[in-house]
Amino acid sequence: MNRRVALAFAAIAIGAAGVGMFVSYWRTSATPFGRATKPKPIPELRFVDGAGRALTLADFRGKVLLLNIWATWCAPCREEMPALDRLQAQLGGERFQVVALSVDLQGAPIARKFYGEVGIKALPLYIDPTAKAAFTLDAAGLPATLLVDRAGRELGRHLGPVKWDSPEVVEHLRRAIAAE
Repeated sequence: MNRRVALAFAAIAIGAAGVGMFVSYWRTSATPFGRATKPKPIPELRFVDGAGRALTLADFRGKVLLLNIWATWCAPCREEMPALDRLQAQLGGERFQVVALSVDLQGAPIARKFYGEVGIKALPLYIDPTAKAAFTLDAAGLPATLLVDRAGRELGRHLGPVKWDSPEVVEHLRRAIAAE
């Protein structure tokens, strides 16, 4: 790994640790997202699924997405993944999808191992093999989560962990799905 990439990942890790200290995992605000003034385009993201098939966000058009950028080395990310899994099990389907996108440089093997360790069942495995998703999305740290409309535009974003399966957050997401 070249020095610039290593320094960039170190900056993300430090930012994630700082966010983790100030943002409680148990946050249950009914509106966890800073809202965009109007839906805004998202830069193209290329990633692969657990079987290695190439995907982009365009492959999910027609669904409201909760796009979560995470890594196994990010402690707040690790804490919120079971809640994301429960959210996907509860709301996932034809109209809504959690896309938990790992930016681990070790790729699918380390993310798959983590899924097994914590019992992730409902979340499909998605990997950014370039580990550039956070930079592409201009995320200041991890975890970074975007609410994406059916047309693939950003409706809002949140930096830091959230208890995604809390009743208040689930209700907020239900309203967002119904409004789309």
